[in-house]
Amino acid sequence: MGIREDLVRIGEEMRAQLNEATTSQQLDQIRVSVLGKKGALTALLRGMGQIPAEERPAMGQIINEKREELTALLDEKQQELKQKEKEIRLQKEALDITEPRDVPEIGAVHPNQLVLREVLDCFTGLGFDVVEGPEIELDHYNFELLNLPKNHPARDAQDTFYVDDNMVLRTHTSPVQARTMLSRKPPIRIVCPGRVFRADEIDATHSPVFHQIEGLVIDENVTMGDLKGTLDAFAKKLYGADITTRFRPSFFPFTEPSAEVDLTCFNCRGKGCRMCKGTGYIEVLGCGMVNPKVLEMCGIDSTKYSGFAFGIGLERITMLRYGIQDMRLMYEGDLRFLRQFR
Repeated sequence: MGIREDLVRIGEEMRAQLNEATTSQQLDQIRVSVLGKKGALTALLRGMGQIPAEERPAMGQIINEKREELTALLDEKQQELKQKEKEIRLQKEALDITEPRDVPEIGAVHPNQLVLREVLDCFTGLGFDVVEGPEIELDHYNFELLNLPKNHPARDAQDTFYVDDNMVLRTHTSPVQARTMLSRKPPIRIVCPGRVFRADEIDATHSPVFHQIEGLVIDENVTMGDLKGTLDAFAKKLYGADITTRFRPSFFPFTEPSAEVDLTCFNCRGKGCRMCKGTGYIEVLGCGMVNPKVLEMCGIDSTKYSGFAFGIGLERITMLRYGIQDMRLMYEGDLRFLRQFR
C-alpha cells in the first residue's frame, strides 16, 4: 500500500474517531495517536527515506497538507467539545430562583442592647452627649474625685476588684463623669453607658459584671426640679405617658441631696402586683445633686455652677421591660431565650 493510500486511511479513521469522541480527554488521545511523536502521520514522515529522492519533495508536501487538514479537524472538534462541556457545567451550576428554600436563621439584637438604644435615643433627644471611658480605671477617678477618699467606709459597699493599690476594675461609670468635668468646661450634659464590675454574688438579680448608664448635667442654676423633669421625660419616653416617678431620700457620697427613684410598675400600672410586691412602684435608679466637693475637686466653681447626676442599672430596666425573671438568662447565650428578641 502506498503513502497516498495510507494518508486516506489515516484521515478516514481519524474522522470516525472524531465522530465518536465526547470529551476533551478522548480528543487529546486521538491527537497523540495521529500527530504525536509516535503517531501514524509522523511514522509516514519517518518512512520517506524508502521512496526515490526525486519523489520526496512532492510527497513531503502532500503529507504536510494532510497534517494541516487533520489539525484543522481536531481544532474544530475541540471547540465543539468545549462549548458542550461549558453548557453542561452551566446547567449543573444553575440556580432555580423559583424553587422554595428554607429561610436562613438570622441573629437578633440582645435585649440589653435593645433597651440601651432606646435609653440613649431618649437622652440624646434631650440634648445629652454619649461619652465612654476605660473599664480598667485609676482609684483617683473611680473613688477619690467622687468624694470617696482612701479608707472611706462607703468604699466597702462597692465590692471592688483591685488590679493593684491604685488601679481597679471600675465599679460604676461615674469615673467617666469625673474625667469629663476635668476636660470640659460647663455647660456639660452627658450620659455614660458601659460595663462595670463588682465582687458580687451570682444569682437571679446579681452579677459581678453588669451595665450602667449614668448621666450628668452641670450648668448655672441647675436644680432638683430639673433632675425630676429629666427623669420624668425619660420614664414616659421608655414606658408610656401614664408612668410617674417617685423620689425617696437616700445617700450617695458624690451627690447631696440624694434620692432613689421609683417608677410606676410597668406590669400593673400602679395597682399592685407580684412584680412590685403590691406597692405599685418599682425602684429603678439612684440620683441627686452633684456634691459641691466633687465639683471643686474637678476644677468647677461650685459657687457659680451646680448639677445633677443619676445612675441607671441597664439589666434592671431590661428585666422589667421584658418580664425577665433571672438576670443570668441574658449572659448564658441560650438560643431559646435570645430568639424571642428577633
